[in-house]
Amino acid sequence: MERSGFIIEAGRRLIKGPPIYYFWVVLLAVLAFVGVYAYTKQIQAGLIVTGMTSYVSWGLYIGNFTFLVGVAAAAVLLIIPAYLYDFGPIKEIVIVGEALAVSALLMCLMFVTADLGRPDRVWHLIPGLGILNLPSSLLGWDIVVLNGYLFLNLFIPGYILWNAYYDKPVNMRFILPFILLSIPWAVSIHTVTAFIYNGLAARPFWNASILAPRFLASAFCSGPSLIILLFQLVRNYTKFHVKDEALFKIAEMIAVAMAINLFLLGAEFFKELYSDTHHLAPLRYLYLGLHGKGVLVPWVWTALIFNIVAFVIFLIPATRKSFVTLNLGCVLIIVGIWIEKGMGLIRKKFVLQKPGPDVINSTFIKLRTAYEKAYGWLPPAEIVEPDLKAPMRQHVKRGITIWDLRRLYPDYVPYMVTVPIKINYEEESGLEKNNSDVAGNT
Repeated sequence: MERSGFIIEAGRRLIKGPPIYYFWVVLLAVLAFVGVYAYTKQIQAGLIVTGMTSYVSWGLYIGNFTFLVGVAAAAVLLIIPAYLYDFGPIKEIVIVGEALAVSALLMCLMFVTADLGRPDRVWHLIPGLGILNLPSSLLGWDIVVLNGYLFLNLFIPGYILWNAYYDKPVNMRFILPFILLSIPWAVSIHTVTAFIYNGLAARPFWNASILAPRFLASAFCSGPSLIILLFQLVRNYTKFHVKDEALFKIAEMIAVAMAINLFLLGAEFFKELYSDTHHLAPLRYLYLGLHGKGVLVPWVWTALIFNIVAFVIFLIPATRKSFVTLNLGCVLIIVGIWIEKGMGLIRKKFVLQKPGPDVINSTFIKLRTAYEKAYGWLPPAEIVEPDLKAPMRQHVKRGITIWDLRRLYPDYVPYMVTVPIKINYEEESGLEKNNSDVAGNT
């Protein structure tokens, strides 16, 4: 009965508030309804309607997912001073930070569910029920750490609130192991997210050991910045009291995290610029442009300038303790990190210059030598007039196909025509048979 009373009272508190609270809830409900409607279209037509094959749509999707994982992980910066160092001003508000982590984690899990395309198969990702293919599947590990961190951020504040509701003392010997476990678990959720990108050897900008530390450092900047802004809104529009000392202490930790983030970025710059290999191309594309393509250059420089200015604001005590400059720094960090994790980190595909006749001919000479070594047959030296609008892989496929036909059928003169394939994702009803037709033919 005690548990039911606590849950019922918590539900009542959720539906009580000033008029602006109801306006906010209705606005969120409308946005959620729009999202559910769009998701029904995805279930009906498949993932093709999401436009995930576009780097812009996919980058926006995966960039927001990565950003929200960082917001969830940032709750650990409140847990450490509150529970381990018993810092009173933060201990009074740590539960709100953990609630923010819960909401961010729920959105992260909804991102994963939407990416599956089949919500009826989500149970395959539930530990203990489905087959997560551990330890080889990074997605499986991501599900484990996200669900585990979600449980900890629900259980710890839930246990504390339950004791407070019934005016009972908190048994720290019982809850402390869960608090200690939540600290490395918070690090793990963003580490595994970084490993998902880090393990892709074909992406040299991602395939770097420094990626996971940068993810954590940037998360401990953007997440607490969002928390500072939210705490000010909470204390201005509710009776929940948040002391200035708590906000200033969070700002101090942001300054340290941003210093580490900028240091790691500088180390990455040094490694790429000093070695000056072909792996420098993504970095050069982002900050200087490449082959006349530089649409992301102003965005990435804006993010870098925002982060540096915010670091200076948080580093100086006078500006850190002034709410005008403090809020400005928080906004700069949130926008800067979002650009860095969205446009800067995710979209690493840059458009190379289309090959000219000289490049195509030199490629064919090298390809001809490799073909001779592979098959012991020297292809003819004549080269078909190249189509300068076609990509390089089309030229290579055309040449190898012609050489295969000439090698296998010496008297045959191949003539190839390239026709673009128009893909139609609509189902053809004529290919389907109903059960009665199938039963009648058996």
